[in-house]
Amino acid sequence: MTAKLTAEAPVRAQAADTLDTYDTAALQQLDAAHYLHPFTDHAALRERGARVIVRGDGVYLWDSEGRKIIDGMAGLWCVNAGYGRASIAEAVHAQMLALPFYNSFFNTTNVPAVKLAALLATLAPPQFQHVFFTTSGSEANDTIVRMVRRYWQLQGQPERQVIISRRNAYHGSTMAGASLGGMAAMHAQGGLPIPGITHIEQPNYAELGQGMSEAGFGLVAASWLEDKILEVGPDKVAAFIGEPVQGAGGVIIPPATYWPEIQRICEKYDILLVSDEVICGFGRLGTWFGCELMQAKPDLIAFAKGVTSGYVPLGGVLVGSRVAHTLIEKGGDFNHGFTYSGHPVACAAALENLRILIEEKLVERVALETGPHLKARFASLVSHPLVGHAETCGLAAGLNLVRRKGATVHDCEAFPPLNAVGMLCRGFMFDNGVIMRAVGDRMIVAPPLSITVGEIDEMVEKIRYCLDLTLDAVKERGLIE
Repeated sequence: MTAKLTAEAPVRAQAADTLDTYDTAALQQLDAAHYLHPFTDHAALRERGARVIVRGDGVYLWDSEGRKIIDGMAGLWCVNAGYGRASIAEAVHAQMLALPFYNSFFNTTNVPAVKLAALLATLAPPQFQHVFFTTSGSEANDTIVRMVRRYWQLQGQPERQVIISRRNAYHGSTMAGASLGGMAAMHAQGGLPIPGITHIEQPNYAELGQGMSEAGFGLVAASWLEDKILEVGPDKVAAFIGEPVQGAGGVIIPPATYWPEIQRICEKYDILLVSDEVICGFGRLGTWFGCELMQAKPDLIAFAKGVTSGYVPLGGVLVGSRVAHTLIEKGGDFNHGFTYSGHPVACAAALENLRILIEEKLVERVALETGPHLKARFASLVSHPLVGHAETCGLAAGLNLVRRKGATVHDCEAFPPLNAVGMLCRGFMFDNGVIMRAVGDRMIVAPPLSITVGEIDEMVEKIRYCLDLTLDAVKERGLIE
């Protein structure tokens, strides 16, 4: 039965002490009746009810039952500046009063979009002086497909249509974005990938590097790109796209040898290189853009999430000089864009968010303080009986839950997939005040860049406690001795 908002069952009421109170059950009923969530088994969600998040401050969230939770995932990899930044809300409010919206079609522009484009050109690697704005990372990657193919058309090579990506990559959920991504479960729904997109293996040393050094594996993994280029035909390949660190795939950190070799191969075959920085951009890895850390020089960068810390939806493409010059000088109309390209309110939010990141030196803090501290604290978790190995890059980290530990990452015995130990562990995390995401049996975090050393310690101690609860649970179920 559909829940109704009534005086007898309000979803929000003012308590005597002025703190907001919520009727969680009523909200859950409304949610189940009307709200289709992304990437969700709705029948299962209806049975247990959604968790209702009502407030955020710094690195903490509160749900409708008053429980305080450390957000170890920065929302969805995006709340880089942390929650509760009043100055971003004030910037948005002021812009809404001045100009809530106007489009960028018909030879028009707006002040926040112009200022943001100019600021991004100063923060990005030097080859980037132009920006194309979208609303999301998915739209950014759709734009890249259009832009890459238009570039080669203008170069007199329209047959160069194929874009190479990687298995287990995530590049969005639109038709083109999901096709670029290498998620088998997404491809199984909707007849994906679309034509002209193909995939190679990911540079996952723990999964695929048996018998090799990390450095050697990095070169081997990069060679798979050259193999695919030769298979497809160099005259048919338009671009290669990759995340500096694969985020939704489980924080897959490639060996240091990987990206320089990818760069060499792209240059050898004159292939455009695309860096998907929707997660890695704006400080996540301790540099403004992940490609800088990985020593790659891409032609195009997709961005979103951290550009506004998720406060308002905004994405875009940083367009390198090679592509921008061709589009501007040879292209005429580029018949692509969105109603909300360069939305003035979103751009105002981004400007204030980036001011915070710059003035508080949050990117530098990740590189010099909080990133190294997270690395040390995550390394300490390897002593836990369930943890096979742990690794970090900036403020992105992952650890593998294993049935039996081994001398190396390749000697560990994994749990059978149907045991769903990762999801069991995730449940303990949520119930005990920390958000940690499960990708199979790999547990990952990517907290706000504003997190302090003390808050990292608090988060890791909660994680350790929940690992103990998970260990007890798998023993009770007979999954380990």
